[in-house]
Amino acid sequence: MTFYNYIFFFFLLLFSSIGMQAQSASELEARLKKASSSTERMQLKYELAGVYMNSDLQKAAMHIQDAQDIARQKKDRSMAAKIIFRDAEIHIKRRDRDRAEARFKGALSAAKDSRNDEIALKSLDQLARIAYEDRNYRGAYNYSKEAVAYLKKNRAASTSSSSSSSSSGSVTRLTNDNVKLKNENRQLEKEIMRVKEELAGMKGEKFDASAAKKELDAQKRKLERERASIEEELKQREAEIANISEEKEKAEERTQRYISRYKKLSEDEKEQAYELELKEKELLQAQLATQEQEQYTKLAAIGAGVLGLLILFFITMLISNRRSKKALENKNKEIDEERKRSDELLLNILPEPIAYELKENGKAKAQKYDSVSVLFTDFKNFSGISEKLQPEQLVSELDHCFKAFDYIISQYKGIEKIKTIGDAYMCASGLTDRKKLPTDLVKAAMEMQEFLKDYKQDRSRQGLPFFEARIGIHTGPVVAGVVGFNKFAYDIWGDTVNIAARMESNSDVGRVNISESTYNQVKYKFQCQYRGKIAAKNKGMIDMYYVLN
Repeated sequence: MTFYNYIFFFFLLLFSSIGMQAQSASELEARLKKASSSTERMQLKYELAGVYMNSDLQKAAMHIQDAQDIARQKKDRSMAAKIIFRDAEIHIKRRDRDRAEARFKGALSAAKDSRNDEIALKSLDQLARIAYEDRNYRGAYNYSKEAVAYLKKNRAASTSSSSSSSSSGSVTRLTNDNVKLKNENRQLEKEIMRVKEELAGMKGEKFDASAAKKELDAQKRKLERERASIEEELKQREAEIANISEEKEKAEERTQRYISRYKKLSEDEKEQAYELELKEKELLQAQLATQEQEQYTKLAAIGAGVLGLLILFFITMLISNRRSKKALENKNKEIDEERKRSDELLLNILPEPIAYELKENGKAKAQKYDSVSVLFTDFKNFSGISEKLQPEQLVSELDHCFKAFDYIISQYKGIEKIKTIGDAYMCASGLTDRKKLPTDLVKAAMEMQEFLKDYKQDRSRQGLPFFEARIGIHTGPVVAGVVGFNKFAYDIWGDTVNIAARMESNSDVGRVNISESTYNQVKYKFQCQYRGKIAAKNKGMIDMYYVLN
């Protein structure tokens, strides 16, 4: 049994007795409608999320998000730890391992703050599992080691508390407990040494990102070649079908000639027979009967041969048509699948209306929108951090953060990612004909800062450099369109973009700074702090606000 399996088995025994009586979703929904306090609603939504986890992940995510909002308002860190842990389990069900890992880390932090030992140990167990499955054996070892240290620390604390209130007769029991703990400690040290040996043999395993990219490029080129081959084969099939049609027409002409020839031959013979019958009826009657019989036999044989050839020809043509039709259907299916993949790639680059217009017309017209909210993020001291990391490590950390940002904005309909510029991230909402408030964009900005807070705690615990970001938002008119020919890109322009960049540069690390135009549209949804008029580069004095919660 490996060390990781030992730890997992230990946690399974530890928490096997912890649970709640399962209730049906309908009963919980009915209780939720009658709930009068926010605490009761929070608990019921937490339980509903657990019930829906195995049947409806969308409902589970909705209830757990509502429960998390209530926990934040009440500042209940212990309940927040349980809610964040369940949110992470939902992401595991969705197979979103990166988001699940970030949420487990958030649950661990909240559990430690609120001294919720159960959630802390569960979070460490799940983090160790994820690291092990990702072949990050060093990380799995560190999480497992931290869990053992945490458990030993809690046992030592509970033992000390009980000894201060016990009588002198409990000394013997405490001594026995200490002996058991020492035995467990020695067993754990043996397992730790075995994991170290396994790690020493696995140091050579690395993920080669450049090799993966080359492999993807090779697969893409292969698909292009296959597509060209399919199109060429379709042309050949069309030519074959045309040839078959011509052969069919020729065969029908031959058949008509055979039939007409047959009819003509029959009439001639009848005339000859009639003339012979008149001239030499008595003398040649027997001979004529014999000749007629032989002629009819020959004609029957010829007719049967022609009919057989026609049947064989039509059967061959039918089989060939069926095969050609089947092959054509398969090729059309493959072409449709390739077209769907191309459409998906296009939708990853462009908003859906722009992508549709580009496919239909071959170009997309620039459009003006009167109220668009633009968000900028930028990492603090990026140059200094980049000097401490290898290029591969730097790109990996940027990719980790930007993937989290992509996931966050994907949860809100109407937010479009515009682009990344170095360590800057840009997105916007309101790029539709329907007016949209910047409420979702502000929520997404707050979630980005929450993610970076969890990320900072994790990196700090490992003694590694981390990113901290400034975020700024401004609302106003923009012009949007597609530029370029080969490597085209969707972008937005206007003074609104420049002011949003000034909001970001005048923000503090870990804060969300918004302009007055954005504040006027979200002030009834969020608690904000007025900062006063602040000088912005090339823009003069601008009213700015910090979003608090």
